[in-house]
Amino acid sequence: MTAPSPLRIGNASGFYGDRFDALREMLTDGPLDVLTGDYLAELTLLILGRDRLADPERGYARTHLRQLEQCLGLAHERGVRIVTNAGGLNPAGLAGRIRKLAEELGLPTRVAHVEGDDLLDRPGGWGDGVLTANAYLGGFGIAACLDAGADVVVTGRVTDAALVSGPAAAHFGWTPDDHDQLAGAVVAGHLLECGTQATGGNYAFFTDHDPALLRRPGFPLAEIHADGSSVLTKHPGTGGVVTVGTATAQLLYETTGPRYAGPDATARLDTVRLTQQAPDRVRVHGVRGEAPPPTLKAGLTRLGGWRNEVVFVLTGLDIEAKAALVQAQLADALGAAGPQEARWELARTDHADAATEETASALLRLVVRDPEPEKVGRAVSGAAVELALAGYPGFHLTAPPGKGAPYGVFEAVPVDRAQVVHTAVLPDGTRLAVPGPATTRALTPADEPAPPAPLPPGPTRRLPLGTVAGARSGDKGGSANIGVWVRDGSAYRWLVHTLTVERLRELLPETVELPVTRYALPALYAVNFHVEGLLGEGVAAQARFDPQAKGLGEWLRSRHVDIPEALLTQEVPQ
Repeated sequence: MTAPSPLRIGNASGFYGDRFDALREMLTDGPLDVLTGDYLAELTLLILGRDRLADPERGYARTHLRQLEQCLGLAHERGVRIVTNAGGLNPAGLAGRIRKLAEELGLPTRVAHVEGDDLLDRPGGWGDGVLTANAYLGGFGIAACLDAGADVVVTGRVTDAALVSGPAAAHFGWTPDDHDQLAGAVVAGHLLECGTQATGGNYAFFTDHDPALLRRPGFPLAEIHADGSSVLTKHPGTGGVVTVGTATAQLLYETTGPRYAGPDATARLDTVRLTQQAPDRVRVHGVRGEAPPPTLKAGLTRLGGWRNEVVFVLTGLDIEAKAALVQAQLADALGAAGPQEARWELARTDHADAATEETASALLRLVVRDPEPEKVGRAVSGAAVELALAGYPGFHLTAPPGKGAPYGVFEAVPVDRAQVVHTAVLPDGTRLAVPGPATTRALTPADEPAPPAPLPPGPTRRLPLGTVAGARSGDKGGSANIGVWVRDGSAYRWLVHTLTVERLRELLPETVELPVTRYALPALYAVNFHVEGLLGEGVAAQARFDPQAKGLGEWLRSRHVDIPEALLTQEVPQ
């Protein structure tokens, strides 16, 4: 028997609102077997939950349906199957709309969907205020739909990587005990899930490449093999770059320790090997897997209260005194009955002896929160506006204050697999229960690898960390991660001994009072930090200037450290 051919699987969406034309581009720019779309995130589920409150027939990513109006026929012509989590909170509803669209277009498209993730109405409930509650399902429901001949599979909240591991399991006939193969596909799925972040988007060393290449990066695809290894690449002639560096950055994104747990398998990130096979082709191999955890992750969103913000512009001289004055005036105006939380942040964007008024100005941001909308509405905006002629010299705001808006809270909780009825609804309407794994393994911390010997003493130069190190950061609920990598073993010997938890706290003072864990990944020449609680109650709560920690890694790279001169004579990482 000959081995199955590699599975060419691409991605055309990294979030709800990504490039609309990407679906058509991926279908026309080169051959594919499967095309995925990732539309869900913690914030997205809150948005869809509010949509569903307004109309129970909604709750899915409507953008995807509009894309299919243009591309469903093209996918049929090219023989490309589509797998997407755009079903959100209503996968059956979106699947029905796609069937209707196919009928209108005269296409014999077979549509299936996966459900069972929605736990909002579980016995016992979740307590007051929960808007959405969804378990993160694995890929075997998707595999069952594809095995039954589906051309389009719509899911709700599966893991992002399941959009890849599910089609791979169907293509190669993997079983739930094929942990190494599944883990390899999970890693490939993680590399693809954020779209152009794998092809040069948000890349720390973007200045090393031709700017014209990065103006419109192409979306990524992976050629997955029967052993779970893969090649990360993109369609020829499209923009962007695929290098070990871009793959490393995405691999570190929104992960924590060496054990990357999922519902089908736990992938050992400390076993991943990345090799530049050719231009725009990175081989991903060596991945080892373990049995998945006995519980599933469930994400809960709830309306956390009401928030408002006012941004004061402080121009010219005496910036600190002006900020102190307006804070005191607002405190007096709001009094003891003011908002439950008031947070001030002064951004010193001003320059001395500036040539323009804007560059002579700093921004003072006030964010208020309260369970009651009236506490953050007119009471705050009115008090701010009333200072227009009674405040600091040059008083003005960036925009008129609003009336306040609701904000959301995200919480991740473990749930017993027995509470989740993972179901594949096949193209003919048959409902097929998807069994859980035969074996599970409790998730425990991996042993810390012994560090290599430090570099010998030598001259250093005081420079930004980013001179030799790349970084990518992101959010997981209320926590943040920062993955930092260098190009080779010599630089890693310096990095692993230099960038400790204590040093990170020195460089990023916001982390001083927070629990921080560092994980070493020597095969990737990387360290990964998990900063617990930095983002408060999650992105939807907007508790921080950068609520998703997207720029946290770039802030770290901008901080100055003593770098050995021996590392500065080598090429900048690619």
